[in-house]
Amino acid sequence: AQLAAIFLSKVIIANVKDIAVPYGLWRVGQIAEKRRRELDELAAQAEAEEKEASEEMLSEQHEEQVVREISPAERELALEEYQALQERHSFLQGQLDDIRSTRRELSKVIASIDEEIVTVFASAFADVSVNFTQLFETLFPGGQGSISLTTPDDLLNTGIEISAKPSGKNVKKLSLLSGGERTLVALAFLFAVFRSRPSPFYVMDEVEAALDDVNLHRFLSLVEEFRADAQLLLVSHQKRTMEAADCLYGVSMKPGGSSRVVSEKVAETLEATPAPAA
Repeated sequence: AQLAAIFLSKVIIANVKDIAVPYGLWRVGQIAEKRRRELDELAAQAEAEEKEASEEMLSEQHEEQVVREISPAERELALEEYQALQERHSFLQGQLDDIRSTRRELSKVIASIDEEIVTVFASAFADVSVNFTQLFETLFPGGQGSISLTTPDDLLNTGIEISAKPSGKNVKKLSLLSGGERTLVALAFLFAVFRSRPSPFYVMDEVEAALDDVNLHRFLSLVEEFRADAQLLLVSHQKRTMEAADCLYGVSMKPGGSSRVVSEKVAETLEATPAPAA
């Protein structure tokens, strides 16, 4: 039994040696191969750096050679061209600085103007809104009218909405009003602007053409109110509007003749006209 055990242990040791020796050689070979690749990479890197340094040296030598080969006349010409380009660059840089400075100043002016516009518009709109409500009630007894801003937070780009509700009507759009009613709404807004920001004279071209007798009477009463503070020039074909005027101007043409402008003061004509016999 002892001999068998000794023999078996020798066989196992022999087998271990047969396995360990080849594995150790393989491992050593792997390590050697890895070190060889690392050395090859270092060699390639060193070669590339040496090549790059050589190329830089050749490039510098070439530049120096080119500089040495330039003649004095060429150097003088190159210097003149450089000075001309330098002057051109300085001029353009100065122009660019001026443009930038002017742009900044314009931006400040625009901002100041926008601020003034907002202030003036807000004040004018507040006055026109109050006057429009009053004049609307005059032209539409018992009605309600108002104006509002579409974007109150942006007065530079806002629009204006007009709300008009004549007595006995519940409309949400101006297009649902009759032609005469739309005319009166427009006149109410127009005269609201006149009253808020007065002018020495006003010119209107057939603004009352679509009005019936009742609405025309209301319009003429409004004209009578404004004529005390300003001159109104009305282009009209309405007889009642002509009767309310102080002076008439027209164009007349006789048969076979040429046209001519005629004028007539209504007050003097009425005074010169004899009263009808009783």
